[in-house]
Amino acid sequence: MRTKFKILMVISSLAFTLSLMSNTYSRYVADVDGDIELLFAKWQILVNDSDITNNTTTSINITPVMEENINVADNTIAPSSKGYFDIEVDPSNVGVSFNYNITLDVVNENLPDLIISKYAILDSDYIEGDQITTTTILNNIINGTVDYTDTLEPFKIRVYFEWYEGADEVMDDTTDTNIGYEATLNDTSLLVNATISFEQKIN
Repeated sequence: MRTKFKILMVISSLAFTLSLMSNTYSRYVADVDGDIELLFAKWQILVNDSDITNNTTTSINITPVMEENINVADNTIAPSSKGYFDIEVDPSNVGVSFNYNITLDVVNENLPDLIISKYAILDSDYIEGDQITTTTILNNIINGTVDYTDTLEPFKIRVYFEWYEGADEVMDDTTDTNIGYEATLNDTSLLVNATISFEQKIN
């Protein structure tokens, strides 16, 4: 097994920029004449407990969970590290079916081996330790549909990432070391940008 001098890069938080489609109401507004009273379907979405309904962009800091690695210090990242972060969506006050689209981008351009690898949808009944079914992420895009029922339950989108080490890795040992050394000198954090849009589902 080859040895590698690894300088750890401290990861303090992941910063997310969330984009909300704010013109969704126009999809179900209708003109009526007379004294007909219609109730508008509710449309309020919380992401990580922040109400983003009336905001075009919202910044949320999320602390990731790093998998235990006996060769890497806790709460840090280095080659071979793996971890995940959760995007919590609460549609309890939504009265329509909707689609969501998430585009993820690792902002640290000098880390080509930092890969967003897969994701899982965890419903409100999920308990840590339960078995999880994951889906491979293609082109750093996650999308799905939530169909309306009498009540919509909160759910989590768990996104997994890793500092890939393997035969086809882009960064060699020297590059890994230099990146880690510069990161510790400059107190650099791993930065991931997530653009999330919600839109009412139309048949």
